[in-house]
Formats: sequence, C-alpha cells, structure tokens
Amino acid sequence: MSYQTIRYEETDGIAVITLDREAVMNALNRAMRAEITEAVGRAAGAARVIVLTGAGRAFCSGQDLSDPAVADGFDVGRVLAEEYEPMLRAILAARVPVIAAVNGTAAGAGANLALAADVVIAAESASFIQAFTRIGLIPDAGGTYVLPRTIGMARAMGAALFADKVSARQAADWGMIWEAVPEDTFEAHWRARAAALAKGPTEAFARIKTAMRASLGNDLDTQLSLEAALQGECGETADFREGVNAFLEKRPARFQGR
Repeated sequence: MSYQTIRYEETDGIAVITLDREAVMNALNRAMRAEITEAVGRAAGAARVIVLTGAGRAFCSGQDLSDPAVADGFDVGRVLAEEYEPMLRAILAARVPVIAAVNGTAAGAGANLALAADVVIAAESASFIQAFTRIGLIPDAGGTYVLPRTIGMARAMGAALFADKVSARQAADWGMIWEAVPEDTFEAHWRARAAALAKGPTEAFARIKTAMRASLGNDLDTQLSLEAALQGECGETADFREGVNAFLEKRPARFQGR
C-alpha cells in the first residue's frame, strides 16, 4: 500500500511506522489516523515487533488544528469514536510488542498515542504534554485511562489541569515511560531493543500483553486463573521447549515464534 502521511518499512521482523508530516510536527489528520490504523494492522500480521516514531523534531503534536475540517463544524466526539478509537485499538490489539520511539515533542493526542504502546522509549530531548486544556478540552485518546494507572492520580491530575511539559527524564522517573535515552544513541538504542524483541518468544509476548492489560480490571482470583490458562498455552509452544533446551544446553535460545 502507498501511504501519504506515514512511512512504512519492514526488515528482519521489525515494522517501523514513521509519522511523516514534518511540516506540522506530525500532527494528526484524518488521513494519518486511517493510515496508522491500517499500517499497524498490516504490521501485526506480518512482523514480530512494531515501532512507532516520528520524522523530524517531533513525535506527534496531536490533532492538526490547521486542518480545514477543524474549522468546519468539527465534531470532536464523533472523530474520537470513528477515527482515534480504531487507531488506538489497533495498537492495543496487536499480538506483537509495540514500541513508541519518541524522538521529540509528543503533545495532546500525540502524547497519548505514544502511551498506548507497550513500551515507550524516548530521547532525553523529548517531552510529553497533555495540552488539551490550552484549547478548552479534556485529555482524550485514552489519556484519562492511561495516566492515572501509570503515574498515579495526583500527577495525572496535575499534568491534565496545568498542561505542563513533562520532560522525558521526568516521565521515566514517574513511570510514565520505560526509559529516556541520550540523543546521540537514541535511534541505535530503540533499534537494538526492537531487534531483541523480534528474536524473542512472540507467543509469550502476546500473552503477556493479554494478562497485563486484563489485570487492570480483574480481581486476584480472576487474574490467577487467567495466568494459569495463558501459561498453559505457552507451555504447549515450541518456544517453551526451545527455551528449556537452550537453558539445559547453556546456549542462547533460538525462538521461532509464530
């Protein structure tokens, strides 16, 4: 498929989706949301790991407020339900790990697009801004769900109300993201992380995602039952047998995954 607002590359089991509207700091318009949704679905069926990143100095500046559609009776609720939600659900539903490699500013819906990923790796120069109150809105694109669960209610409320910039280092310290990496090693680092996951036990990764996300709504008994069921499935995979054999033979495992 030919894309107009993103770039797609797939090499050695790694699908890299680059948001590519550099002139507007990779702001989201209807076409980009549709292309991200399609590309994530495509990658989830073909690759072993997905990376979302941005071109230029920004990861994503959120909704494109210069889009003519915004001035022409923009129905925010409808756009969220029909365009943002499918994009976010595609990321959450992917049975392979999704990394957000945040190269620069991630603001508004762009911040929450990044936080929908399984792992967020940011350059130290990057920042996260819940910019919604600056234009009279509330955090959306999953922000009100993710933030209280990752950084706690006090910090989530402050980030939403004040719309202050949160540096990548601060975000890592708070537990909002996995890690902040020096600028000069950022791309090499996230590519190495992606390569490590691409060589891993993808069937186990898929079930980790299922178990971790389900735990947010389960009580202990329900979660323990789910763990047992998913672990039973993992125990039937060739990757489990390979992992045990590699351990006994004192060699690196060669996981085949799906």
